[in-house]
Amino acid sequence: MNTKRSFQIKKFIGDRAFYKRYLMLALPMILQNAITNLVSFLDNIMVGQLGTEQMSGVAIVNQLIFVYNLAIFGAASAASIFGAQYFGKGNHEGHMYSFRFKLYATMFVTILAITLFITNGENLISLYLTDTAGTGATDVALRYGKQYLSIMLIGLVPFAVTQSYATNIKETGQTFVPMVASFVAVGSNAVLDYLLIFGIGPFPKLGVMGAALATILARYIEAAIIVIWAHSHKEKNKYLAGAYRGFGMPMGEFKAILIKGFPLMLNELLWAAGMTAVTQCYSVRGLEVVAGLNIATTITNLFNIVYIQLGACISIIVGQYLGAGELEQAKDADNKMIVFSVFCCILVAAVMFVVGRFFPHIYNTTDEIKKLATAFMSISALLMPICSMSHTFYFTLRSGGKTLVTFLFDSVFTWVIVVPCAYVLAHFTGLGIVSVYFFVQATELIKATIGFFMVKSDVWLVQMV
Repeated sequence: MNTKRSFQIKKFIGDRAFYKRYLMLALPMILQNAITNLVSFLDNIMVGQLGTEQMSGVAIVNQLIFVYNLAIFGAASAASIFGAQYFGKGNHEGHMYSFRFKLYATMFVTILAITLFITNGENLISLYLTDTAGTGATDVALRYGKQYLSIMLIGLVPFAVTQSYATNIKETGQTFVPMVASFVAVGSNAVLDYLLIFGIGPFPKLGVMGAALATILARYIEAAIIVIWAHSHKEKNKYLAGAYRGFGMPMGEFKAILIKGFPLMLNELLWAAGMTAVTQCYSVRGLEVVAGLNIATTITNLFNIVYIQLGACISIIVGQYLGAGELEQAKDADNKMIVFSVFCCILVAAVMFVVGRFFPHIYNTTDEIKKLATAFMSISALLMPICSMSHTFYFTLRSGGKTLVTFLFDSVFTWVIVVPCAYVLAHFTGLGIVSVYFFVQATELIKATIGFFMVKSDVWLVQMV
């Protein structure tokens, strides 16, 4: 009995060296995203001081740009599946071609996004504005949203470049530099937000336009730091050798990345669009719901970064094992990382449940909106361990190149289960918006159950390169 128990413990709990490697990779990524989300939180508070309409207009545009951000993430991640395995195998030329693919794919997505926002930005923002009170507040929110979007478009290109470089750098195990670049960028963003939103000293008072301007300046700063460092340290970034001496890719490499990666790119785009559609369903209950969701989401994101980044590390570590052909080590590491991620998430969720309710009172808005935000956050905290579980399952499947499976697991699930659930409950039932939010979020339990059996089947244990 003791031998069996000892075996089970070793299967799911690693030694000190294992967690040291895992945390050395994860902590810079967690810290980087913590600072980024903290600044986003501060930015949200500063805009929130301007009024509910300003905060709602900015929140809606950020929801739309969220779809673009995830599309960029998907475009870069499509090649990252191969990039991590190429690096694990020591194939720097293959790693270089995966980098080229990222640049082409992210620029293509950026051009499409800019075109869409310029031609249909107003219509997209209007989808989230329902004037249930008849006060005309939605027209004001639309005006602020259009102002904010017009400036944010300028920051899309540097974001795409940053993601292309940063993901390749992380695949080599170097997470410190992207973290430092992010620190500098978000620090600049925070300072510029304060100066430009409120017009401190010689700076003009620009309101929501100041918030947008601060964000895009920070994105250019981050891109400059990462690109300059990468090209001045080519001994650490061997994939850059010859990266700009041509534009082509071997057809075999291109087809392999495209075939494996396209479902992933499409998945990220459709998942983000699905989450945006869910928010649109909630928005039919009024502008107050949009504002409450904005506050709750901003604060929840601060706590979610732990399980999100621990999950992202799974794809890197497991991908390197798979690339080296060490399948049993990959499976062993995956088991331990899943358990550790969920354990950490339970602790974080408990903290969020206790302290999260104090944050909405910082905002300059109505008591109704503060109560809605608090309720939304409490539900998110209760369901966070389940979200962590499904997140680790997703990255496990992705590390083995099972992109079609992850496509079904993620975006198809979102559009077949989550979006219809939100639409029906929000439009055709008398349930309060808090109850609607709970039932929609609870669909994650179905997804986690499906993911558990997929990972247990070992279909992801594949060496692709």
